[in-house]
Amino acid sequence: MEFYIVIPAHNEEKLIGDMLQSIVEQTILPKKVVVVNDASTDGTQSIIQQFSEKYSFIETLTHNSERHHQPGSKVVNAFYKGLETLDENFDFIGKFDADLILPSDYFEKVLELFASDEEIGIAGGNLFIEKENGWEFEAISEKTKVRGPIKLYRKKCFEEISGLKKSIGWDTVDELLAQYHGWRIKTDTSLHVKHLKPTGKVYSKASKFKQGEAFYKMRYGFWLTFIASAKLASKKNSFQFFMDCIKGYYKAQKENMDFIVSEKEGEFIKNLRWRKIRQKLGIG
Repeated sequence: MEFYIVIPAHNEEKLIGDMLQSIVEQTILPKKVVVVNDASTDGTQSIIQQFSEKYSFIETLTHNSERHHQPGSKVVNAFYKGLETLDENFDFIGKFDADLILPSDYFEKVLELFASDEEIGIAGGNLFIEKENGWEFEAISEKTKVRGPIKLYRKKCFEEISGLKKSIGWDTVDELLAQYHGWRIKTDTSLHVKHLKPTGKVYSKASKFKQGEAFYKMRYGFWLTFIASAKLASKKNSFQFFMDCIKGYYKAQKENMDFIVSEKEGEFIKNLRWRKIRQKLGIG
């Protein structure tokens, strides 16, 4: 079970060392790790270089994209730069963030999930953030969702969903498209990954409408967007976030932005979403 890991990194000198150390201490090591230094202006490259010189399976690549953080597209573009350097001799591909500390058995446990069921296309653990009382689950999604910073994909699944979309929402639509193609998503909730930089912390003000745009691009329609936005806003305890999502949806609609799924895929996604809502409400 060979697997590759790609890690996009932008100005992560304070965190990338802990992440790479947690990788080299894994009970099962990746065949190769490519760290994509994406337009960093701090000491990120120096730290990556220290690890690549010491560990032959860690490689580094420089990518000069825009310096401001655009949710979705920036990190996915960097991921693809890393992916381009890899051959096809792998069973699983992982996209991981640079601001994590993995438990030492993370890869071992996730590979066990894949081995247990050939229909599992995406697998991972859960993200935890540090609060006053210790490390707590980062509750901006369900524990059954594999979050974007810690995903492993079965190669065939990755190919069938046509890889990652260069848009915010990529780490939601990938799981929806995987299900469209008959794959299962699986999390090991015992795998607690420390997320050192909570989601959205470095997003710019210009990005505030991006989540609503993502719902539009995934063909949610207004009412699913309304429900999803309200749910996220509740978790973030921010009514302004809800308003920005709705504005973002209408902004995308007005500008006739391109969808990231086909009409048929969109119908599947909407039906799947509504079915899960009815299940939670105990209807049907």
